Amino acid sequence: MLCCMPGVAFVPALLVSWSSAAFIISYVIAVLAGHVEPFVPYISDTGTKPPESGVFGFMINISALLASITMYIRYLLIEKQNESSHFVRSSCNMFTLCVGLMGCTGMGIVATFQELAVPSVHDIGALVAFGSGVVYITLQSIISYKSCPQWNAYFVCHIRMAISVISCIAFITSILYSVSLGFPFMCLWFSF
Repeated sequence: MLCCMPGVAFVPALLVSWSSAAFIISYVIAVLAGHVEPFVPYISDTGTKPPESGVFGFMINISALLASITMYIRYLLIEKQNESSHFVRSSCNMFTLCVGLMGCTGMGIVATFQELAVPSVHDIGALVAFGSGVVYITLQSIISYKSCPQWNAYFVCHIRMAISVISCIAFITSILYSVSLGFPFMCLWFSF
């Protein structure tokens, strides 16, 4: 089975390294080109204008692919562990995978449609990416708790849940901030 193959553990590490490089490289190019201020710019601003937009888009699309592979490996791992322990329904694991893949699709949308070129599509992609990401992290945290103590230590589960809570607070805060500023894409999103 793929999840048990030697060497697949490099995929999450590659995801983190590649994604970090995507943000850092596009930031450095944007600052050197004078397209953004060096002090904490909005992430999408560092990938808006050429040449950094090409680098940003390419690297974030690769990140979305790596995230999809990582989530699929996690799905397979849980399925394999679940064969002997039956700690979570298979449909719950599949739902979690689908939510995660939806977030990866949002990442691809963000990478493909630059903030200044097609702002509404970019913003909806970001909302899908971050919203699905928060839900995915939370669901994975719950699955981790259900697999204790056989497959996870409670300490690891507590750390995962703390990250989930922080992510949820940050996501809700950013939505409330956007709505308070009157960003039209947020108003459009909440009108559905």
